Amino acid sequence: MEKLYDNALRLNEMSPLALAFVGDGVYDLFVREYMIAKGNCPVKKLHSRTVELVNCRAQSRFLELLQPHLSEPEADICRRGRNARVGHVPKNADIADYHNATALESLFGYLYLGGQMERLRTLFDLIRNSFEEGNYDEK
Repeated sequence: MEKLYDNALRLNEMSPLALAFVGDGVYDLFVREYMIAKGNCPVKKLHSRTVELVNCRAQSRFLELLQPHLSEPEADICRRGRNARVGHVPKNADIADYHNATALESLFGYLYLGGQMERLRTLFDLIRNSFEEGNYDEK
């Protein structure tokens, strides 16, 4: 994939919430692709399985999992995403989890817009493996 932003400085100056806006869609697409790859099943079941990985609590746990594997620029994007002033927090979400989920989405948006698909796949594979091995606890 070609970079959508050739100028890394411009990408680094982008609002973390704008990065999260894109990253939310990218992360969701990766999860959906993963669910489809696991085998054909009814859409209702696909949706329930997807929700296990696409929610504030799960994304917060996955950010913690990824932290030791991040480069300094990636960690910086996560810090900016975590510290962004969000307009609201969903009533069922813990505020810390919501901020961490925003950080994860900012990272995915940053990597996607920078054309770093291989890096995105590597990080998502860590998430997928953790989920499959049961090293992830949503509760």
